[in-house]
Amino acid sequence: MLNVFLDALIDTLKVLPFLFVIYVVIELIEHKTSVFGNRKILQGNLAPLIGSAVGLIPLCGFSVMAAKLYEKKYIRTGALLSVFIATSDEAVILLLSDFTDTRALSAVIPLLVIKFVLAVAVGYAAYGILRKEQTAVLLPTDGSAPDYSCGRDHVDDSPWKIYLLSPLLHALKISLYLFIVNFAFETLIFYIGEEKIAESLAVNIYLQPLITSAVGLIPSCASSVILTSAYTGGLVAFGSMTAGLVVNAGMGFMILLKNPRLIKSNLAVLGTLFVIAYLCGIAVNFVLTLI
Repeated sequence: MLNVFLDALIDTLKVLPFLFVIYVVIELIEHKTSVFGNRKILQGNLAPLIGSAVGLIPLCGFSVMAAKLYEKKYIRTGALLSVFIATSDEAVILLLSDFTDTRALSAVIPLLVIKFVLAVAVGYAAYGILRKEQTAVLLPTDGSAPDYSCGRDHVDDSPWKIYLLSPLLHALKISLYLFIVNFAFETLIFYIGEEKIAESLAVNIYLQPLITSAVGLIPSCASSVILTSAYTGGLVAFGSMTAGLVVNAGMGFMILLKNPRLIKSNLAVLGTLFVIAYLCGIAVNFVLTLI
């Protein structure tokens, strides 16, 4: 159990710097929104494309950052889905870790291409469907309009409190929540066993994506490890692994689900992501059977 505790702690500490950075960014948005081009970057038409590219970087913190921006309504649903679909946590690193494993190495480029193309397509589709989606109004701070208020009284605070202390306290608070949830999932996986979970995935290639997508929903870096190991071990097909990694946004899910006021809309986002991942897995497996 000590290893479980340490794994959960390490996973949480890896996300902490990203949480701190995103809270600094949020403060900058709320006080210096002109720095961000007054909506053009966060809420503009390039957001899904940028989110898809950023999501490919193998760091689980980006999904957390996207979830926090979405919670604040600084990005639209399309941008959030783009980041979540493109994100793979440690999967790419694991596939590249053994240069003697040709099965793993040959999967990297196709996986990244599929996830990027799907992320961009879904992001812009969501933009089109949710054209009237309401987002936070970002006002310029060049004197033509008042600063956007975040709902916290920073009038008498010094810059170091606004841009350092406040973000740090918020990051630590969320990190504690993430650690508790992550420890619970790590404990569950410890008692069930990663090997048993991986072995349960060894069913027909059209049922596999359903199961791997469910595994991918586990808000922990362990899910990407399980999915990748199952593929390299020959237990699941490439499309099945892809399905699990498409829906796998790591701790970003925890950020969405911790807000009870938005639980319905956030569950709708996760449900949509699950369906997209499942259909993607089936499609990829079907195409590979024809090759």
